[in-house]
Amino acid sequence: MKNPTYEFSRAITRRPSASITEGLRATDIGTPDLDQMLRDHAHYVATLKSTGAEVIELDPLADYPDGVFVEDTALCLPQGAVLMRPGAPSRMGETVEMAPVLRACYDDMREISKGHADGGDILVTPREIFVGRSDRTDAMGIAELRAIVDPWGHKLTEVVTPNGVLHFKSDCSLLDGETILSTKRLEDSGCFDGYNVLNTAAGEDAAANTIRFNELVLMPAGFPKTATMLQENGYKVVEINNSECAKLDGGMSCLSLRF
Repeated sequence: MKNPTYEFSRAITRRPSASITEGLRATDIGTPDLDQMLRDHAHYVATLKSTGAEVIELDPLADYPDGVFVEDTALCLPQGAVLMRPGAPSRMGETVEMAPVLRACYDDMREISKGHADGGDILVTPREIFVGRSDRTDAMGIAELRAIVDPWGHKLTEVVTPNGVLHFKSDCSLLDGETILSTKRLEDSGCFDGYNVLNTAAGEDAAANTIRFNELVLMPAGFPKTATMLQENGYKVVEINNSECAKLDGGMSCLSLRF
């Protein structure tokens, strides 16, 4: 039986725009190189397609420098899709652009209309939906999301995103139905009690944002100890250069909606 938390038949991506150089960043570690980002994005899309999934590739959005990070615009569940309301004012219009795409894929689509919530703060497991309170996701947004997913049979668990971390999933990802990859600082909070937790290697916290997509684990390149650990635990790892997205606090999960 298909596990909808990591076995997918479709994904939505958006090619980066030349305006990506104006994207948001917590710390300025350099201007993204568009040509390199396009090559990396093409590798990412090709890897998703290699599993047999259909990938809907959207055109760049020049008016939205962060538009490549489509995960923040929505939550895709088997029962329906939920449009988010991003916490960064410059990103609010991205959900308007995503809405017709999701309407073509889902019969039931809801939306966060009062609070704020970013998809990067949401980790879906077979047991529950973790939502991290952060600078981009607030109490009202979480309450609205809970009211939507409860009738669909999903338990929502509110957690706290670590200080200095942009999104909850910057520090964690789902590897399978029982296993979570996490930084040590996030695991130490106790939020994953009852799960099998694998920690990123010391000094490799940025490797925590991976995605399990069908039989593959897509992870950012440059974290050899964590990659080896995942392989030793039986995961089929594909490393993808993330140097340019990382300049905008982006990672593997940010680049797609998966369902």
